[in-house]
Amino acid sequence: MTYRQPPEWAPHEFVWIGFPHDATEWPDQLKAAQGEIAAFANAVQQSGEQVRLVCRDAANADAARALVDEKIDIRIHRYGDIWLRDTGPLVVQDERGRVEARLFDFNGWGGKYYMGGDREIGAALAREAALTARNADWVLEGGAIDVDGSGLAVTTAQCLLNPNRNPKLTREDIEARLRDDLGLERILWLGDGLQGDHTDGHVDNLARFVGPNLLALPAASGDDDPNAAIYADAEARAARFGVDTVFIPSPGRVVHNDEVQPASHMNFYIGSHAVIVPVYGTAHDNAALQAIGALFPDRETIGLPAMAVLSGGGSFHCASQQVPA
Repeated sequence: MTYRQPPEWAPHEFVWIGFPHDATEWPDQLKAAQGEIAAFANAVQQSGEQVRLVCRDAANADAARALVDEKIDIRIHRYGDIWLRDTGPLVVQDERGRVEARLFDFNGWGGKYYMGGDREIGAALAREAALTARNADWVLEGGAIDVDGSGLAVTTAQCLLNPNRNPKLTREDIEARLRDDLGLERILWLGDGLQGDHTDGHVDNLARFVGPNLLALPAASGDDDPNAAIYADAEARAARFGVDTVFIPSPGRVVHNDEVQPASHMNFYIGSHAVIVPVYGTAHDNAALQAIGALFPDRETIGLPAMAVLSGGGSFHCASQQVPA
């Protein structure tokens, strides 16, 4: 049987969401980040999808319980950062619907951010969910790839070919491992990710599949959009590859503490019944929500504030990892 990573819009059994706990990651923003993640978890749960909110310890579980719907399942595990998209298991499915977990090595986003528990949380979550798991002997974060379910994936060369991840693997080696471990047979290689993205350009901030062979990309907003050239390059590469494209207005130039932020509406979570989109209080929020909503007419599209979560390095998609039904 061939196991393949299904598309995010396929039905989910449940979703894991990480709960912020480390004040050093969110200086002066921890409570705000907790509130934004709680609102995300509540929106997914209230849409009809089961949420397992992962908390670091009993004290943080108590803090979460004060913020989230009582139907949310709170689980306590030791982990460092909340980005379960990258540290959690990637779950694949065969033709008969059976699921297995794939556990990849994790090296702190290229050796930049080592936090206790991040290398172990994937196996712990798979074990608790009673998922058969297989270890892969190379570094891969879930946010570095996005798939359409047909065996097609998109990634960025900035991340997957970065020597700080798998310095001994060539592009051909990585393509072979994506095929063997996740059933991904065709890879669309984009160039760089967003400026200021500490993950070295994770693709889930830049390009997302929203249907078979249909790729959503940002459109630059304003003459000072810091990523306009990156968006144009992604569009050109997608066209050469032969995927269809649709465009989502970007947040434009978003500045916090005098630094341009890697803000992106593309870091949305596609739930079984709702699509949760990060918004940043810019003039482009509503246009982005309308564009994303048009792509998912069978789901409610919900925009939620995400500036506090962004200050810790990611957004809603980064903090979640779904398990296919």
